Amino acid sequence: MNIIIRREEEKDYKRVEEIAREAFWNLYFPGANEHYIIHKMRSHKDFIKELALVIEIDGIVQGGIFYTNSKIVSPNGKEYQTISFGPVFIAKNLHRKGLGRELITHSIKVAKKLGYRGILTLGYPYHYNPYGFIGGKKYNISMGDMNYYTGLLALPLYEGALDNISGYAVFSDTLEATPEEVEEFDKNFTPMEKGFQESQVEFEKACIQLDKNIY
Repeated sequence: MNIIIRREEEKDYKRVEEIAREAFWNLYFPGANEHYIIHKMRSHKDFIKELALVIEIDGIVQGGIFYTNSKIVSPNGKEYQTISFGPVFIAKNLHRKGLGRELITHSIKVAKKLGYRGILTLGYPYHYNPYGFIGGKKYNISMGDMNYYTGLLALPLYEGALDNISGYAVFSDTLEATPEEVEEFDKNFTPMEKGFQESQVEFEKACIQLDKNIY
């Protein structure tokens, strides 16, 4: 298996959107919106082109990871610039082969070389702890409601990068999408059936789980 990780090019756009759509379909809620978010993200001011990466397997794009600018806002209004990744995905037929790990690990190395302070992301801790991510609570980083959630994760990209910072995380508004926008964009793809699966319940619970760990 020949693996290449490179920056996304315009020729990849449709393929990337199709893979993302299939990878996320019915995972968090009936249907998916990640393919549309990727589509509109590319022209947004927060999009980081240097960290829009795809993974090729034997010459065929089989996954991707995308980064946007984010920030931590302190109680006195001071802002600390960070970056955030998502969506990140691998084609469904290639799961559990370590490809996602290669893609995420590579992207973190690139982000370090580019000099970014740290990465904030939203996800399951067990997915991202192996890369060094830990609950934002450790660094006194909350969500906008001032609560610390297990799903808000942070990774400093150099020694002390997130020390002596406290505040709430602000993610790019390009990560938001209305059902109407997604439904319209979805007309460009082969119809798929929306439905329920247990992962949707797990996701709902994870979204509201408070971080009670002591760091």
